[in-house]
Amino acid sequence: MTGVPASAAGGSGTKPVRGGKLGTAAVNQASLWNIANILTMVRLLLVPGFVMLLLHNGGYDPAWRSFAWAAFAVAMITDLFDGHLARTYNLVTDFGKIADPIADKAIMGAALICLSYLGDLPWWVTGVILFREIGITLMRFWVIRHAVIPASRGGKMKTLAQGTAVGMYVLALTGPLATMRFWAMAVAVVLTVVTGLDYVRQAVVLRRKGLAAERAAAADRASGASASAGASDSAEAER
Repeated sequence: MTGVPASAAGGSGTKPVRGGKLGTAAVNQASLWNIANILTMVRLLLVPGFVMLLLHNGGYDPAWRSFAWAAFAVAMITDLFDGHLARTYNLVTDFGKIADPIADKAIMGAALICLSYLGDLPWWVTGVILFREIGITLMRFWVIRHAVIPASRGGKMKTLAQGTAVGMYVLALTGPLATMRFWAMAVAVVLTVVTGLDYVRQAVVLRRKGLAAERAAAADRASGASASAGASDSAEAER
């Protein structure tokens, strides 16, 4: 979820206007217990349940892996809806801005680590994806003082590809479907690397622009202070 932080938990009583969006007076007053945050918390709670389902009976029971896939699918679906609801109805809160990316990385990281532990997925694939996801998250915090890195179309495609590929690996697939999931994961890894490099480029550009703007603002303040001091000295001299 992205947007401006909420002020206090508990709304102001403002009702949504027709068309599904709140008026500007309601911005920053979203309750902590709103539907977007609840979906995020549900996704967090699904993580340990997903891990237990996937690893049940040694991790190779097709039935339990189907249950694990269902939990993973629910987590992915809530990831789509909570962000959309938060932006559409101005339900953005500080909790949501922190918990949402944590929930995203937690469910994906748990799935990748469990699949590599079971021998279904090479550890290097897990390492590449997790390094990219954690690195980009930290980088967003690195530049957040200057600007927010927007989610790109490539990033959204990456998320869809990762969710699809990991979901196929969670299921106990055989034959042509097992081959198909290999190529799905290959596409996900390529998109992960390419979009990660693009985000790095954006972060460097935004940080440079932000620092340049800060230096220009500091120079303006300094020149304004000097002019003010000069005017004050002139006034004293005329007295």
